[in-house]
Amino acid sequence: MTDIRLANLTKLYGAGSERVRALDDVNLRIQAGEFFFLLGPSGCGKTTLLRIIAGLVEPSAGQLFFGAEEVTGLPVERRGTAMVFQSYALWPHMTVQANVEFGPRMQGLKRAERRRQAQEALARVQMSEFARRRPRQLSGGQQQRVALARALAARPACLLLDEPLSNLDAQLRLQMRQQLRALVKATGTTGIYVTHDQKEALSMADRIAVMRDGRIVQTGTPRELYESPVNRFVADFIGEANFLRGTAGHRQGDTVTIETVVGPLRARAGQAVASGTAVECCVRPERITIVAAGGDAAPPDGECRFRATVESVSYQGELVQYVCRLGEGVSWKVLRLAEGQAPLAVGSAVCLVFPAAAATLLPVSEGPPSPA
Repeated sequence: MTDIRLANLTKLYGAGSERVRALDDVNLRIQAGEFFFLLGPSGCGKTTLLRIIAGLVEPSAGQLFFGAEEVTGLPVERRGTAMVFQSYALWPHMTVQANVEFGPRMQGLKRAERRRQAQEALARVQMSEFARRRPRQLSGGQQQRVALARALAARPACLLLDEPLSNLDAQLRLQMRQQLRALVKATGTTGIYVTHDQKEALSMADRIAVMRDGRIVQTGTPRELYESPVNRFVADFIGEANFLRGTAGHRQGDTVTIETVVGPLRARAGQAVASGTAVECCVRPERITIVAAGGDAAPPDGECRFRATVESVSYQGELVQYVCRLGEGVSWKVLRLAEGQAPLAVGSAVCLVFPAAAATLLPVSEGPPSPA
């Protein structure tokens, strides 16, 4: 196992007016044995960063350390890394056994030893019985496991995975998530995984770095990112979220009053916010209870309540998603368990109820001052 440190890494492509800054002064430390995810939209720089760690791309500036050793200029074969590509990159003319033996063979191991390591890796991914087959005789999920076995057979200090589940169908991706995490953790290797799928990252990662425009926006555990995003981009990228802009008012205990276009709400004051400051509130759909509209009585302390009208209903199996209009230009999503609940009709007058602790304060994001 080894820890990995990135110091001021920058990558530029092109020159002059055509220059593109793929990575912009990235600093990051990944702990030994950690399963770490790089998460972000297409073009954010996550794959470039992974390929720099692998040695497949040279940075324009900055340093890369494996433990105490600087490896910025080391060739691929001297880094002790192995990579699983999105396309699996299996050699079609080789058997599964030969594909998996490739890494140990490049390391100079004798035939008996590389065969043993390959058989051990295939057993880990439950593919021993397919050792004599060719890649074209395997399903997508089986090819993915062979690609993983090939990487593991080299016994890398760091395992790099570039969206390895993206070519699988939805059901198989769900099955493979926990299997893959368990397998990587069992080997004790440091794993770095690139994805744009936030559910994949939330369900598998020890920690996540959310990237945007070549920079790391926020790093933390899945729970930290989901419950305490630093801005709207992170909140919106990590799961579903509702937003509402307003102005901070007086603070009372652990909450602060926010004046909005649809009425006041109380939000948890996780940070000092001066009265009169423009803020944005984030409320997750599953934290909201939707009930039939009642009277005009003020909500109890610590509770927020908004009148709304059901705009649409979407049945999703175990859940029902409602889109509710709070006011002109302000619509929120609400998730409700389907079982045992009578569905609400479009046009129904309802109340959206949630605790103040469910409202996270964010700095006002760039762009037009839309309330929703």
